[in-house]
Amino acid sequence: MHSSIKSIIQSSVFIFLAIAIWEYGSLSGWWRPFLFPAPSTISGYLEEAIRDNSLWSATFVTIRRLFLGYLAGISIGIPTGLLSARFQIIRNTIGVLALGFQGLPSVCWVPLAILWFGQEEAAILFVVIMGTVWSVILATENGLANIPPIYARAARTMGAGSAYTLLFVTLPASAPFIVSGMKQGWAFSWRSLMSAEIFVPILTGLGQLLHFGRELNSMEQVMGIMFVIILLGLLSDKLIFSPLEQSIYKRWGTNLA
Repeated sequence: MHSSIKSIIQSSVFIFLAIAIWEYGSLSGWWRPFLFPAPSTISGYLEEAIRDNSLWSATFVTIRRLFLGYLAGISIGIPTGLLSARFQIIRNTIGVLALGFQGLPSVCWVPLAILWFGQEEAAILFVVIMGTVWSVILATENGLANIPPIYARAARTMGAGSAYTLLFVTLPASAPFIVSGMKQGWAFSWRSLMSAEIFVPILTGLGQLLHFGRELNSMEQVMGIMFVIILLGLLSDKLIFSPLEQSIYKRWGTNLA
């Protein structure tokens, strides 16, 4: 607890000093305010966007898209990764495909998505899924591949069948790797969604607000939306993935290593 409080204090002091220096630099004319606005200007935009409900509406649209695409991506990626780890032929085909597509920038899927689905919600969800599924496949496959074979052999020696070994030995042992893959997939899904929202202008989300700010040369809007995206990313890590990782480490004793 003491270490946690110390970390919070250090982070808070650092952020406060960074904002103070930023504000002073803007007011002192160290740079052009219309290119790099002061924190007070950005907060003014955020307050106005909150009051007129545009920020809440865009955030809701973006989060809904993110969860739908992400859940679809991990629903495809985890089972495929399990099969890839289990069968050599899948590892030599889909596994290689996943390895290649993981390095493909998410924005590359946008033209195809628009051609296939048009300016529709399905195009955005497709890009998010493509940005998520490949990293989850590889993380799941690598997680199972890194499990010491002695675990499965010991389970079979004690009479465990293949299904029992998979569900109660192999999967729990690979859980930390799978969760890491899910966390990485979440980061990729965010990047994919922002790329898609910028180019598919339907049901205004945070990506569209970011794009509109650029079109209007409103850097306070651009940086304000960037701040919201960063904040949502931090909250998702602290409220979802970090507790999940800690519970898994505590459950299987890996936090003692």
